Amino acid sequence: MNAFGGTLLIGVFIFVLAVFIGFELISKVPATLHTPLMSGTNAIHGIVLVGALAIAAGAHGTLGTVIAFLAVLLGTINVVGGFVVTDRMLQLFKRRPAPERPAPK
Repeated sequence: MNAFGGTLLIGVFIFVLAVFIGFELISKVPATLHTPLMSGTNAIHGIVLVGALAIAAGAHGTLGTVIAFLAVLLGTINVVGGFVVTDRMLQLFKRRPAPERPAPK
């Protein structure tokens, strides 16, 4: 096995392990903690987006540019989607204004 095959195999192993651990951790989170957890992961995804932008700035060749563009695009969708979901979840906890009563005559 050459160096590229070994590196690829290690990368795939780490990816599969991360998916398994992530699934196990997220499935055990109670519903009351989803909003704070989502806010924390939005911050992490913001860091990932900055990393994707840094990689895109140094991309060489067509394939590197396409992959970097996809990384930035998917990272942006992830961050924006996370904030939209968090905002909608927080709307559930806001009090609705009381209905106005007609003035007595």
